Formats: sequence, C-alpha cells, structure tokens
Amino acid sequence: MTESTPLEKPTFGFRFDSSYANLPEEFYSRQPPTPVAHPSLVVFNEGLAADLGLEPKALKAAGAGIFAGSEIPPGARPLAQAYAGHQFGHLTMLGDGRALLLGEQLRPDGGRVDIQLKGSGPTAFSRRGDGRATLGSMLREYIVSEAMHALHIPTTRSLAVAATGEMVYRETSQPGAVLTRVAASHIRVGTFEFALHYGDANQKPELVRALADYAIDRHYPELRAHEDPYRSFLEQVLLRQAALMAKWMSVGFIHGVMNTDNMAVSGETIDYGPCAFMDTFAAGKVFSSIDRAGRYAFQNQPAIALWNLTRLAECLLPLLDRSQNRDAAVATAEAILASFPERFEAQWSSCLRAKLGLFTEEAGDRSLAQVLLDWMEASKRDFTLTFRTLSDQEAAASGSGDQAFADWYQAWQQRLQRQPESWSDAKSLMDASNPAVIPRNHRIEQVILAASAEQDYEPLHRLIRALALPFEDRPEFREFQLAPTADEQVTATFCGT
Repeated sequence: MTESTPLEKPTFGFRFDSSYANLPEEFYSRQPPTPVAHPSLVVFNEGLAADLGLEPKALKAAGAGIFAGSEIPPGARPLAQAYAGHQFGHLTMLGDGRALLLGEQLRPDGGRVDIQLKGSGPTAFSRRGDGRATLGSMLREYIVSEAMHALHIPTTRSLAVAATGEMVYRETSQPGAVLTRVAASHIRVGTFEFALHYGDANQKPELVRALADYAIDRHYPELRAHEDPYRSFLEQVLLRQAALMAKWMSVGFIHGVMNTDNMAVSGETIDYGPCAFMDTFAAGKVFSSIDRAGRYAFQNQPAIALWNLTRLAECLLPLLDRSQNRDAAVATAEAILASFPERFEAQWSSCLRAKLGLFTEEAGDRSLAQVLLDWMEASKRDFTLTFRTLSDQEAAASGSGDQAFADWYQAWQQRLQRQPESWSDAKSLMDASNPAVIPRNHRIEQVILAASAEQDYEPLHRLIRALALPFEDRPEFREFQLAPTADEQVTATFCGT
C-alpha cells in the first residue's frame, strides 16, 4: 500500500509581500479577520483578478471564504493599519476599525498593490464598533470605484463583494458583506497625522521620517535622487491631488467626506462613503447626510484638498529643512502650498477645454466654460447630459429653446472655428471626455434595494456592464443614460459605517 501525499493548498495566484510591516510597530496591529456564518460571492471582478496575476476561475469557484474573511489566503499576514484624521476639521485617532490589510500582491508587471478586506470584523482600532459592513455600502463602493476606473480617474479598485450570511445593525437590520479592495497603498494624510500626533512622544520625528521614506519608496522612487526628497514628495502629492480634484469635478463627482484620513498620498480616490454624481448641476451641491454645513460641497473640493495638504505639510515640517530651522521649513511648505490654486486651475481648465472639444488654448476659454456652467445651474440642467449632447450638433443647437444658451452656443461655435482641428476631431475629443453613462444615485439605490431585500443580483451585474464602457452610446443600456424623474431623485447619501 503506497503512502498518500497530502494535497497542497491552492494559492489562487496570491503572491504576497508585507513591506508595510517593516515600519515601526506603532503603525499597525496584527490580527486575523473574524470568520462569518455563510459566506457567498455576490460579485467578483475577473478582469482585475487576471491583471493582478490571480486565478479568476479558481477564485470564483472557491474564493467566497477568502473574500468574506473566513479563510486566510496563502502568504497573507493580516494587519490593521493605524492612522488619525481631521474629520470635519477635528483631529481624532482612527485606524482600520473594520478593515484588514492581507498584504501586498506582487503583480506580473513587477508592481505591488495592497489587498484589503473591508468589513472583516473588529480590530484594535474599532472604537466599540462591530467591525462589519452592510451589503449596500459595500456594493456602492464596488460600483462607484469601478465606474471611476472606467472613467480614467485614479482610484482604488474593487475585487469582490462577499455576503457574510449575517445581519448588521445600522438603524435597521441589514445583510452584512465584506469588500475586497485593491489600492496602490492605504497610506493617507491621516497616517502622517498619526505619526506626528499619536506616536511615541520620543520617536515622533523618526516615525514621520520612516513613513515618508516608505511612501517615497512605494510611490515616488524617482525622488530618492532629488536633493530635497521630502520637499519633492510634498510637491508631487500636491500635483496629483490638484489633478484628481479636476478629474472628479469634470464628471460631476462629489466625494462627500474629504477628511484627511480619506486622502491617499498615492493620488488615488479612496473611501467611497456618502459619495454621489450630480444629476442637475449645482456648484454648492451636497449629498452627504452628515455634511450639514456643506464643508465638502462640489465647489469646495479643491479648497478642502488644499486644507488637507496643509495638514500633510505640517507633519513634514521636521523634514523640510536640513538645518532644522522651523521658520525655513514653514517658508518652504507655504511656497509649495501656494502653488495649489494655479495647479488646480490649470488642470480644471484643461478638463473643461476637452469637454468643449478645444485643442488649443485661448485666454477666454475658462470664462466660456463658466458661462455654460452658470447657465446649467440657473436653468437646472443635467450636468452629464448637457455636456454629452454638445457633440450632437443638431440636438445641441436646437434642443434648449433658450436664448442665453443660444448666445453661448454661437460663441462656442466661433471659438471652435478658431482652431485648426476639424469638427470631427472636436467631436471625438468631446465623446472621449463627456461620459454617456455615470453611476447615477437612483440606479445605485435600485441595485442596493434589489440585492439587500430580495437577493436579486441581476440589476447589479447589468449596471456594472453598463458602466464598464462609459464613453460609448450603447442602445441596450439606454436607460442608464437618462436623468432621474422627480420621483426617482436621490437627494441624500449615507456613510454606511
């Protein structure tokens, strides 16, 4: 009788490293996720899995336990990250209260990304919370983050949502779920604030330096050759955030909760809570039910980004002057921060020119775009549909029946004629810049209701398919291009924590 050989545990293509754990132990707490009752896979991103070097078919068939936190994949060393944050302007200690970093997946192209479970149970940073997440909030993050990726906006990605088979109480009892999130990293402005304000009093400068060195090596390795790498680091984070704010606004996106713990130094959009895409354009639009003062309104996002960057600069002050001269460090930080409005305006103007089909640059382009935005707000027009219709000359020229728009349209046509590119070129640029389909709030709510109340996931998968190619007019997904009716409008979104 031959001796049997134990079966090897499948790896599913996971190739984990844990470089974040090389930071001082103050930055994390090690622990496993909490197993759940009856894990089941609700949605799985096969394309992303393949890009990460994972095995999509095997994971789809047997990965529910992994994505729900009941099984730890080979090579993972789960940890909860520590961070602080200014939440609505007030500093507090936070950390991953319901998330665990499994590790950093080494991609086939040589890069690395974090793979994190969100909703995987209580951690050392849960602050009396249950560490769980609702199916609705995790589906919202999956839908919107993948839509943002399709819109070519830097973002964390979503690999899977797994139902836990357990209920979570958030005012009412709701089905629980775990999201598997993929990110360039989860290093936040709030991570630096933790090092400065909550780290060991005798180690604060060393903690900030260690984190800055790690962030540079992870996201900006070319800065190592710079004479002042920490100054260059602050400059690069600022540049990426200026570009990110412009891209958000170019599609009518409102993050909803731009606390410093929700700003990643990688320049990716992170933490989709009470976020929303505008239907009717309003510069002061707020959706988040907890943003009662409008701090994070659509038009305020660039200013809040600068406010958050100022908090990052404060953390980096000990590193910004080699002679440890605080006045010199403050002057350096102020000079960098002062460049933000111009950097943002350049990015925003570039986005607006593309949305208007403009290849060349003229002094009046910004005011031309602003007149259109002001008209949209005054006449309560849909942001996405207005811009998308511009590339349809017949519909745009005759569709509004409004003299103010007719005057603007004539000025815009005259501007187009002053550039060498043809109308066909301009139309192509507009169609590549103005999406036909966005994840509208009422559609997301319909999907969440069907999934949570009836375990009907077909509306979810149909919406995901519609959002995968947002710049294409596809008749089979025509309903997703339409603005909501008065009865369908969603006026408030909720955090879900």
